[in-house]
Amino acid sequence: MEEPTPELSVIIPVLNEARTLRTIVDRVLAVDLDMELIIVDDGSTDETPTILESLKSDSIRVFVHPENRGKGAAIRTAIPHIRGRYTVIQDGDLEYDPQDFTRLLNEIKTRNRRVVYGSRILSNARMSYLRYHLGGRAITLATNLLFGSRLTDEPTCYKLFESELLKSLHLQCTGFEFCPEVTGLILKMKIPIIEIPIKYEPRSIGEGKKIRWQDGIIALWVLLKTRFLRSVNTD
Repeated sequence: MEEPTPELSVIIPVLNEARTLRTIVDRVLAVDLDMELIIVDDGSTDETPTILESLKSDSIRVFVHPENRGKGAAIRTAIPHIRGRYTVIQDGDLEYDPQDFTRLLNEIKTRNRRVVYGSRILSNARMSYLRYHLGGRAITLATNLLFGSRLTDEPTCYKLFESELLKSLHLQCTGFEFCPEVTGLILKMKIPIIEIPIKYEPRSIGEGKKIRWQDGIIALWVLLKTRFLRSVNTD
């Protein structure tokens, strides 16, 4: 029996998101789109596995890493299981608003593009910690200098891709470096990335924000490696 082909696949990597998981899944499902959810539990030690077990359905598939491997590894686990024409990344917290999926999808289709990012900068969204904001701007500047792009928000979570393009990339990432790696590979292929404004409500470290300053250093190294040392056709 042929598998259904939804318009949108939503990849949700999660790690210890029991506090917000049901809410974000409800918010995603409330979006009026034909979609599937692919949730990857990246070694959670709280009640996340129990919640995920109760959420499983034909449109919500769950995959589990017995041990924590990182956000990038979770996304890579999900990619071979994508069935939708387009794919978007969604975090397990409540910082981003899934209602923006509709606008991202309309933009990629009406402008006949293969990639669209949701920019927090274009919408003048409230920033989280100043160091995160400045770090994100620095990574974006480095991306633009290395690849000749004009992005405003490279580290944004909301990256929407044509699914076949995402599947074709030889990703190596295991952690938060998914963002610079996927961006660098796409730009190296001379595929333009367009941006639209999105809503954003940052959370604090106490609320579970996991990214650290070391991830910024790793992101810069991945950008440099992708620009000068990697081929887009091979690992």
